[in-house]
Order: sequence, then C-alpha cells, then structure tokens
Amino acid sequence: MSIGNFPEDERPFPDVSEEARPSVGRALNQARIAAGLTVDGVSSATRVRTAIVHAIEADDFTPCGGDVYARGHIRTLARAVHLDPEPLIAQYDAEHGGRPAPTPAAPLFEAERIRPERRGPNWTAAMVAAIVVVIGFVGFTAVKGGDGGSDAKSQLADGAEQAASTAASPTPQKHEPAPPKPEPSDSAIAAAPQDKVTVRVSAANGRSWISAKDHNGRMLFDGLLQKGASKTFQDSSRINLILGDAGAIQLYVNGKKIEDDFRAGAVERLTYTKGDPEVG
Repeated sequence: MSIGNFPEDERPFPDVSEEARPSVGRALNQARIAAGLTVDGVSSATRVRTAIVHAIEADDFTPCGGDVYARGHIRTLARAVHLDPEPLIAQYDAEHGGRPAPTPAAPLFEAERIRPERRGPNWTAAMVAAIVVVIGFVGFTAVKGGDGGSDAKSQLADGAEQAASTAASPTPQKHEPAPPKPEPSDSAIAAAPQDKVTVRVSAANGRSWISAKDHNGRMLFDGLLQKGASKTFQDSSRINLILGDAGAIQLYVNGKKIEDDFRAGAVERLTYTKGDPEVG
C-alpha cells in the first residue's frame, strides 16, 4: 500500500467567488458602520439625501436618476466612509452594462446673422452726371450767346473744371464708429430676459458631469463638461440641474452669480426659476 497525497489534497486553495464579494451597496454599508457613521451623518457630510443613501446601501439605484448620477453618488459616499471609489465604480459598471457615451447638447441660441456691409455713395457716377450737366449748359449758352458768349463759355468751362475737380475729390463722408462690443462680465448673462430663467454652468475648477432639463422634463444636456468650458440654458419657467462634481462648477442664474460653497466631488440637484435664484 503506497502512501501519498490524495488528489483532493493537491487542489489549490479555493478562490473567493464573485458571489462572496459584497455588493456595492453592502460594501458602502459595512464601511459606514465600521467608520462609526450614521446615515444622517453621511448625508450631512456629502449633501446626498438620506433617502438616496438608504436606497444605495440596499443596492437600489433608481432614486439616483440614472447611471451617471449613481456613479457620482457612489464616489461621494465611498470617500465619506474612507473607501477607494474606483473598484466600486468598476463593479457598478460591470453589473449595469458599462458607462454610457455622453449625448451632445442641443444648440440653444441661433447664430447672429451677418449684416451686409454698408456701401458709400458712388462718386464716379456723381462726377459723370455733373460733367454732363455743365457741358449741356455750355452748349445751350453757346447757341444763344451774343457778344458776351466767349466770356460765358470761359466762365462755364471754369465751372465745369471746378465741378469735375470737386467730384473727383469728394469730401470723405464721416461715419460714426460702431459702438464697441461690451466685454463679457463674470456672469456673461447680465442682460438675461426677465420673462425667462437663464442658467449658465461653468466648469471653472475642473471637469464635471452635468445634466440639465427644462420645466417639461426635456433633456437639454447630459454629458461631461471639460474644465474651462461652459453651457447656458434657458427656459420659460424652470431649469432643473444635476451636478456630478459640484465643487468644480460656478453657476450664474438670471444674471447673478450663485455663491454656494459646493464640496469637491459632491452631487447636487438644483432647480432655478424666473425669480430670485434659489436652490431647489
């Protein structure tokens, strides 16, 4: 009887299966409890509503409003409970079909029409007309002239020469200079119409994923706004915004800069109307 290891003893240590890995919501829940934080405490620190925190920890991402905002909430909550957000984002993408491509924004304003250039008077035609009138008058005087005909011819010839000289060297017409275009102010929408709500979103401090809808829920923009870029939205009554990284954004509403102290990485849901800017 030989002594040796059975095949079962030569098997490698079992790997942790995918089923053993906690879900995204479960991982956030465990990390929050381990950090000694409550749901209300996390909500206050991240400005993510308590109901959304509860839903995410239960792996219900429907209240987030879409994959883009779900990723933003996951990243914000992971940082608040001291987790690396990237593995959780990758796990979410794997479970929800990957990251969608951004949709281009629809143009909101028509391009200004090019005005035709104003032309000056046709001095050549004026000069020709003046010469024709003088020559005609000289001919008429020559036919009817008597003894003083030569003097009249001389005077009219001098007049024709002077008229031709004047027509050839016209006095330059003074054109009023066009008023200079005003430099853009910080808001760039200082003259926003009073009967509409106008919102300008500027990625001044970094790039951020943003979404904008009008009062009917129609999507105006849903995509990544690169650093230094800006978008302006206008509606008759209300603009609804979601900012994926509110700390990177500067807002101008109805010609007024919004001085909210948004945190870096925080997701913000905002609503602005025709009245004084108020956070929705």
